[in-house]
Amino acid sequence: MSLFSLPKISPVTHVLRDQIQQKIDTKTKPLGSLGALEHVALQIAEIQNTMAPRLHHPKLILFAGDHGITEEPVSLYPKDVTWQMVFNFLRGGACANVFAKHSGITVEVVDAGVDHDWDESTNSLINRKVRKGTSNFLKTSAMTLEEAKLSVKTGFELICESQYKETNVFLFGEMGIGNTSSASMILSHLTGIPLTKLVGKGTGLQKEGKEAKLQILEKAFQRTGKLTDPMKILSEFGGFEIGMMAGSMLGAASNQKLFLVDGFITTAAYLLAFHLDPNVKDYAIFSHVSDEEGHIVVLDHLQIRPLLKLNLRLGEGSGALAAYPLIELSVKFLNEMASFADAGVSDSGERV
Repeated sequence: MSLFSLPKISPVTHVLRDQIQQKIDTKTKPLGSLGALEHVALQIAEIQNTMAPRLHHPKLILFAGDHGITEEPVSLYPKDVTWQMVFNFLRGGACANVFAKHSGITVEVVDAGVDHDWDESTNSLINRKVRKGTSNFLKTSAMTLEEAKLSVKTGFELICESQYKETNVFLFGEMGIGNTSSASMILSHLTGIPLTKLVGKGTGLQKEGKEAKLQILEKAFQRTGKLTDPMKILSEFGGFEIGMMAGSMLGAASNQKLFLVDGFITTAAYLLAFHLDPNVKDYAIFSHVSDEEGHIVVLDHLQIRPLLKLNLRLGEGSGALAAYPLIELSVKFLNEMASFADAGVSDSGERV
């Protein structure tokens, strides 16, 4: 199956919208008083086409990949941290593992393009390695167009595998030293926002380091000029983990399943997926606004209001995991909260 024969995503239908909205509005509360939780409840119920939605077998899928741009001074950390953190995820020692355990979420790690050879101690790792890291996009394309297509296709097919048949909610995260640089390039090309507003401190760069990073990325931008085709942008500046994550978002949406978008890098993957099939937006919930300074700029550009603002900039799905309990609460109030009629409480009368 070629990339361009991937099944088209069906938009969410609004057949039950009036009934679902009435169910929300007649709970024992003032109209609209649960704010964003009401919008989330409506979205999930419409995705599942039911008045009583359920969340089944939630999974956090972390995509890992290395970046050739780390040959340049764009990160405080060496690229070896990528594979070392993959080991940490597999051992259960990372923030993502702790947060996921709290909510009963399974963590799965995908090697999309890590520059490392694994041994038998990593049997639980899902190996979908395209190759051992991208090329240095300051000097050449990060990947070939065929590799870009393969990363998206692989991510799509992964989500459609049988082990995810019963899962109806995905959280996506990433690990890859240098991937804020790739995300900045992707987002700048897709939105038209200048790099000066997108490039942040990443792993913790101070003013001088951030300015050096910006200069490197601006020079890389000049290598190609402005691009508009999402697959060309991915091939020139992306990461294998970003392409695979975009494909997985398309796969989740094509199967009418909800997914949570994490932070800055995950938003870059989402926007790639959106440009490949705009109907993916119906299935996405944006969990938080990252402290990576370009994230709020992009979200404002897209007119998206995420659920949380906690000044996080860790990645690895941490923001999606922090938001997940709110997703659960949205479903619970819709399913379990009494209506005015159930409780014998007087309603306020006519609703306008």
